[in-house]
Amino acid sequence: MSQYYDSNTPKAPVQEHDVIMRGRRLLDITGVKQVESFDNEEFLLETVMGFLAIKGQNLQMKNLDVDKGIVSIKGKIFDLVYLDDQHGEKAKGFFSKLFR
Repeated sequence: MSQYYDSNTPKAPVQEHDVIMRGRRLLDITGVKQVESFDNEEFLLETVMGFLAIKGQNLQMKNLDVDKGIVSIKGKIFDLVYLDDQHGEKAKGFFSKLFR
């Protein structure tokens, strides 16, 4: 697993974050801190780059390696979106729908 150094704290390594999609049917994601929630239509992952929401159809977790921060998801992918401060209202809406 490759790492780089955060410019704010030069001595602290930060895990690299990559999203690789193959044919809109398979996602390999690195830099995952934890899986917040998931079902067959939505995944919410906390990554080193912020929260990542994945929407689709017949989504299944194919692989999970918590120690290495790797998640693989298969199914039909419709949407990938990062929920951060720039999407404040969108993130609030997503979380309120998710936790009704």
